[in-house]
Amino acid sequence: MIRLTSFSHGAGCGCKLASVELRQVLAGMSLPLPTNENVLVGPWTADDAGVYLLDEHTALVQTLDFFTPVVDDAEIWGRIAAANALSDVYAMGGRPITAMNIVAWPRDRLPWELLGRVLDGAAAVLDEAGCALVGGHSIDDAEPKFGLSITGIVDPSKVLTNAGGRAGDVLVLTKPLGTGIVTTALKRDLCPTEVRDEAVASMTQLNDQASQIAVELGLHAATDITGFGLVGHLTEMLVASGVAAELSIADLPAFPGTMELVRLGAVSGGTARNLADTHHVDWGDSTEEQRVLACDAQTSGGLLLAVPPPAAETALLRLASAGRHTSVVGRLVPARVGATISAR
Repeated sequence: MIRLTSFSHGAGCGCKLASVELRQVLAGMSLPLPTNENVLVGPWTADDAGVYLLDEHTALVQTLDFFTPVVDDAEIWGRIAAANALSDVYAMGGRPITAMNIVAWPRDRLPWELLGRVLDGAAAVLDEAGCALVGGHSIDDAEPKFGLSITGIVDPSKVLTNAGGRAGDVLVLTKPLGTGIVTTALKRDLCPTEVRDEAVASMTQLNDQASQIAVELGLHAATDITGFGLVGHLTEMLVASGVAAELSIADLPAFPGTMELVRLGAVSGGTARNLADTHHVDWGDSTEEQRVLACDAQTSGGLLLAVPPPAAETALLRLASAGRHTSVVGRLVPARVGATISAR
């Protein structure tokens, strides 16, 4: 069997440029980012997707995402990549309608049959999501990469953003953490099969139902947890919303076996970069393993929902009845001087 993970320098969303690096790039731009009055959500709040108003009833949701192999099975890689890209539309409360493949492939090193299996896996997930594949683009590259550009639609009055969090909201996470730990362990031949399989099942699960429930309940804010980890994407929500957070670090959900993998050294470069950018976090008496989990660079992670307390019980019950994992991982609090996130 060809080990796809051996052809990449990193795994999945852990290959993202670090948030601190992106801030440096944007700070160095000499011209303002182009936009117009129809842009409802643009690059200013580091949200999951852009939203463009078409008319009073409809807005476009646009995003793209691609990455190196996270698993050795080509079809599963395609499934994970598709679920991951679709998640950005779900995080905005939207419904995906079209998709385009993004392919970088080492033509002289990997067989075309494998690429076909990647595309088959992605197509199966797009079909599950009711999203039409309309094309794509490919290039020759020394390192395999795959992902998709997704266009969705959303009711402008029901857009979920990362800027709507309010003090008092309960933070609910809809998937366990640890995919970065698991995929790093897989790349290093450290990952037990049962741990891999549970993480794969999570990464290929769509966030559609969690998104639908969030919209129906009129929740304030949402984001999906990917390469910047829980702390990184929560921080984006806090900055955009003008609040702070208390993180219940002892209650963070993890796939069984992941903490042992951390102790074996399965910490990705992306996670290490996330950890290095936590000057705004008061870690309290948390352990090293807990800090790694909180900053673990996720691929196709869950939604982080800001839920008003009166709706919290209903949200948890509806997510559970839909077969979705749910964990309360903290709450939003008024903005304050000093640490933006307090782990307790």
